[in-house]
Amino acid sequence: MTESSASVSTVATDTTPTGIQSIAELAARRRVVLCLNVVTYLALCAAAASVLGAGGWTAIDVVLMLCFVVAAPWTVLGFWNSVIGLWLLHGVKDGFERVAPYAAAGDTDAALTERTAVLMTLRNEDPARAFARLRVVKDSVDATGQGEAFGWFVLSDTTDPAVAAAEEAAFAAWRATTSGADRLHYRRRELNTGFKAGNVKDFCERWGADYAFMLPLDADSLMSGASVVRMARIMQAHPRLGILQSLVVGAPTESGFARLFQFGMRHGMRPYTMGQAWWTADCGPFWGHNAYVRIAPFVTECGLPVIPGGPPFGGHVLSHDQVEATLMRKAGYEVRVLPDEGGSWEDNPPTVLEFSRRDVRWCQGNLQYLKLLDLPGLLPISRFQLVWAILMFIGVPAWTLMIALAALKPFETADLAGGFPAALAVGLYCTFLVMYLAPKLAGFADAALEGTARWGGGLRFAAGALAELLFSFLLGAITTFRIAIFMTGLLFGRTVVWNGQARDAHALSWGTAVKGLWPQTLFGVVVLGLMAWNAPTLALWSLPLTLGFLTAVPFAVLTSSDELGRVLLAARLCAIPEEFDTPAEIAALTAASEWKQAAA
Repeated sequence: MTESSASVSTVATDTTPTGIQSIAELAARRRVVLCLNVVTYLALCAAAASVLGAGGWTAIDVVLMLCFVVAAPWTVLGFWNSVIGLWLLHGVKDGFERVAPYAAAGDTDAALTERTAVLMTLRNEDPARAFARLRVVKDSVDATGQGEAFGWFVLSDTTDPAVAAAEEAAFAAWRATTSGADRLHYRRRELNTGFKAGNVKDFCERWGADYAFMLPLDADSLMSGASVVRMARIMQAHPRLGILQSLVVGAPTESGFARLFQFGMRHGMRPYTMGQAWWTADCGPFWGHNAYVRIAPFVTECGLPVIPGGPPFGGHVLSHDQVEATLMRKAGYEVRVLPDEGGSWEDNPPTVLEFSRRDVRWCQGNLQYLKLLDLPGLLPISRFQLVWAILMFIGVPAWTLMIALAALKPFETADLAGGFPAALAVGLYCTFLVMYLAPKLAGFADAALEGTARWGGGLRFAAGALAELLFSFLLGAITTFRIAIFMTGLLFGRTVVWNGQARDAHALSWGTAVKGLWPQTLFGVVVLGLMAWNAPTLALWSLPLTLGFLTAVPFAVLTSSDELGRVLLAARLCAIPEEFDTPAEIAALTAASEWKQAAA
């Protein structure tokens, strides 16, 4: 064996494909995470069994225990991801380097020698809104001096003739007023074959050979040129890096619902993602947008199977991104998430109804993975990523059923001669709530340790945190019940329709809210009514988990109202750092929006 071939063999055997991390080190990290999760999970299950089994097991106790067993893993791993992430951010000096040793390649002045295709995929979206974002991204990339290395593609699957005509007009206007018009392309398919994944596949077949990388964007995506070029340099420096996912955060918004939601998501994502990336490492996530993808292995290795059978679980893969990530890693290319916020944004749904619609689309797509778990050749961590995506939703109806059964449990008569373990029950309940809130609590701690000035100061941050905590409990009840109902419908062949989304702030009428949320309200009336009748103390303890059912309709109307949005905006409550230190891209998009409104 030659010296060079021995070196290659050593890299292939002892390190990840890029050669920058030891496989043995990553295996040790994963053993630590596995042990922490298994011990914690078993301890919680043992405590739950002690509480439920007091006085003997009944049918309700057995079902409650089974539900707990199914639902708990997601919360346990979320807790440890957040704890590990907070330790990496503030407990060690080199936390970021431990998680992302490849990132240093992006901090150089290296010229881009490989070309990138920036793709925006559309389907019956507002063209003016989408093109405004893509124009800002292009202008920002051009301002870095590296614009010649990029091509720009609008890939439409729009079926509405009026929207299609508006897309063509918007593209023509853009091409007439920007530099490098020869690098701009628009294509519309007549059929939505394969959904978004099919749209991207069509691009690869037509133009993929002309580019080394692609950067998919959604209709609500926004990225800074500096962030895009940094990611391009990282990909260029590491030929065995197949996918590099940016940490996407919410953009400033006037929607009261979106402000509250993204405030909690924003400060909680950083520790959670750091912790997750520490051990998933080269088998990281792909969220389908705002991510760099190496085209050649994507084309040859990441073709999606058509799942046997019809909807809802058969046919084309709906949630394609994580499957593509596992196939990319199987092919010998790393999949990484860059856990560094800044320069990558998206818009969050403006109302609870839009939020729920997005959730059920993800739910059906993720549950299709049940038929993909036997894909040959996947790495264990990659296969676990698919399992984890399934568990994200499998546990939801289990929680809903637990709440319903908790209302019936007091009606049982049990022999509790030894006494009910009330202290253990309260301790388990409080412990689990804290673990459920761990990403948010870790985010609070991260913000406090880093300094809350970027959030508008300590008092404003604390007020926003309290408001968002209440918001998250109320929203959680609404969305979990919606998913539980939807999953029940899946068993009878119900399926989602993938179409354009309402992304701008708009108010919901009382009638619309009642039509969409009456099942949650009825469930809340029944559950809390039964508890109040037979176990008032239980009803009070349950409020963090059950109040959202009763308040679903007024919650939806209030959080979508223009008045709430204006109040939050004026007070800078639940504001994100970009509202206090506005990036040029956000400012440019805001100016374009204000100009559009003035013209109208």
